Amino acid sequence: MTRNGCLTLICLIALPLCGQSPFAFQELDSARLELSENGRPVYVYNFGMILKEGFPEAMRRSTYLHPVWTPGGVLITDDFNPDHAHHRGISWMWPVVVVDGRTYDLWTIGGIHQRFIRWVERRSDAREAVLGVENGWYVGERKVVDERVEIRTARAEGNLRRMDFTLRFEACGEPVEIAGTPDQKKGFGGFCMRFAPRDGGREKTVIRTEQGIARQDGILEVHPWAQVEGSFQGRLAGGRIEDDPSNPGYPNGWLMRHGFGFLNVSYPGLKPIRLVRGRPLTLKYRVTVFDGESPAPPR
Repeated sequence: MTRNGCLTLICLIALPLCGQSPFAFQELDSARLELSENGRPVYVYNFGMILKEGFPEAMRRSTYLHPVWTPGGVLITDDFNPDHAHHRGISWMWPVVVVDGRTYDLWTIGGIHQRFIRWVERRSDAREAVLGVENGWYVGERKVVDERVEIRTARAEGNLRRMDFTLRFEACGEPVEIAGTPDQKKGFGGFCMRFAPRDGGREKTVIRTEQGIARQDGILEVHPWAQVEGSFQGRLAGGRIEDDPSNPGYPNGWLMRHGFGFLNVSYPGLKPIRLVRGRPLTLKYRVTVFDGESPAPPR
């Protein structure tokens, strides 16, 4: 084999050394952007207003990830499930949003919507894919909060893939107040993940934290991370969320549900905070999706 032939073979075997990216972004239609790695889907970012057939117009929503797949191709997220139709893949929303003294509900899409504005960044290299997006929170046609999203997706490592989210929120004018739900003092709201149905339902679903396997559901339980494990159409898989140490309130309380497979880092919980123009709130989370047995816990 010639020297050039050897170099070509090395490049094909070791893509990172040659600077080629295994990732590709593709707009599936006017509402959905797909990221793939080596031709296999990673996630779909819904930037347009999405509504599933059979659901009311009021449930139309935008700016979230679904479907999301494990490296082995297991569909790990859910959307428009009749038990909680407002749950949507990997998303971030609050049930209490106060604008000019009036309360709206971004969680169940009550009078306020997240809407896509423009792509900020869309690139990839041999190590990762980066998606940057500018969105807004709208009451009618009035934008009240500027939302910036960055999702950094690393190459799959064996049976797992990591995605790092940086979310920035800033009021456009007068301050906007956000909080978790006061209903029964549950306090949920913020970054969350709705899992696809698991074989065997609640009884066969495992929720694990740094304290081990959680036998009961959790409401405002404080943890640095939590994950759901189960069998998805006959294949063992799961997903983990990590609350970043730089986040205000770290470690925060969590909503954890076995029955419908749900994790939520409940920031700010029951105590409202204000989004102020010129002082953006930044929140960071890592999501790890995996096939098979649970990977080692975060350090």
